[in-house]
Amino acid sequence: MRDNVCKKQAILSEENLNYFVLSAIPILLIMLGFLVDTPREVLHGLYKIILNRDVLLVDYLAIGGMGATFINAGLTTLFCIIIMYVSNTPITGPLIAAVITVLGFSFMGKNIVNVWPIFIGGFIYAKYKKLELKNVLVPVFFITTLAPVVTEIALGLKLNYMISIPLAIIVGILIGFVVTPMAGHMSKFHDGYNLYNIGFTGGVLGTLIASLLRGFGFILETQSILSTEYSIYMRNILIIISLLYILFGFLINRNSFNGYLNIFKHSGRFLTDFIDRFGFGLALINMGIMGLISVLYVILVMGVFNGPVVAGIITVIAFSAFGKNPINSIPIFIGVYIAASLKIFDVASTSMIIAALFGTTLAPIAGAYGTIAGVLAGFLHVSIVSNIISVHGGLSLYNNGFSGGIVAAIMAPILNTFFKRKRE
Repeated sequence: MRDNVCKKQAILSEENLNYFVLSAIPILLIMLGFLVDTPREVLHGLYKIILNRDVLLVDYLAIGGMGATFINAGLTTLFCIIIMYVSNTPITGPLIAAVITVLGFSFMGKNIVNVWPIFIGGFIYAKYKKLELKNVLVPVFFITTLAPVVTEIALGLKLNYMISIPLAIIVGILIGFVVTPMAGHMSKFHDGYNLYNIGFTGGVLGTLIASLLRGFGFILETQSILSTEYSIYMRNILIIISLLYILFGFLINRNSFNGYLNIFKHSGRFLTDFIDRFGFGLALINMGIMGLISVLYVILVMGVFNGPVVAGIITVIAFSAFGKNPINSIPIFIGVYIAASLKIFDVASTSMIIAALFGTTLAPIAGAYGTIAGVLAGFLHVSIVSNIISVHGGLSLYNNGFSGGIVAAIMAPILNTFFKRKRE
């Protein structure tokens, strides 16, 4: 009896430590937010962020400034962590990916207001199906890719606010309600070779919503609002975040890197939970190393660290607990670089940098079938992602996840038929 109590206490202690580590970065960002700007500047920046249209491509650093953006990212992420904690949700690779992805995209489209209707929709679905809330949190957190839909309907369609705001809330709730049953079916389309499964799901839903809005005569205009003045600061902060994850992982893994190379033996195919397979410590180490590799790529191509690029790097970090590692991701970087160099694109442009970063959604292809397959996947991804935004009108933030689903759906059956997997 006493042994069982001790085991339960040890598990609770370990889980609390994991929650502390998960909360550390958003709390750090909130503290930095109040250090770099005054409370008045922060409130004014948050006001501008909340009322700004969020369809692709928007940089909250350019809209609200660095302080407000940090606090928006920190608070939006802490909301997710609090929901997890009160629902007694154990920390897993998919949840790490979902929560840290929210953190990243809180630099370019998700804010402390527009995610809530989607959360509420997920809560209602769990109640309707008599499920525990923790069973729907991963798809609900991820489907905030469609948070711009809430803002666009509420503020961007030039309707009377008495109509537009309730309509936006209802649509957001419906998005959160339908995502869980949809997501399971969508993974069959790409056979697990697209890590951003909800990105593909969001692209499909976004296309439906965009088509309906256009059918009623509304015009969806994409945008490109990007900052340049915060590049050095953001580069340094990303390096610090990556090093912190490595340090946390090193300490949790008993002051060692032992076992890290075992992560390279897995393809990363959806679903691959590195926390479940290798432990929280090694997953954190992988997250930090992948963050440094991503920062290095942006430096090598002489790019700017703006909001979308920050989102891309943080998303790479997020999915490094859920499928990505250096072996399966670097070939994607190479493929995107080659495609951009040979075609009409600028390798250093924000659109091509985020194509490389988010394009690592296709890392399982390189992991399963080798470097050449990964390079080809990155090459094909550039052409598709550059054109697919017009389909959903910029309403889905995970544009690369939508593109990655298409690339994987094309490549997977061919590779499965004619080539042997190198890794499972």
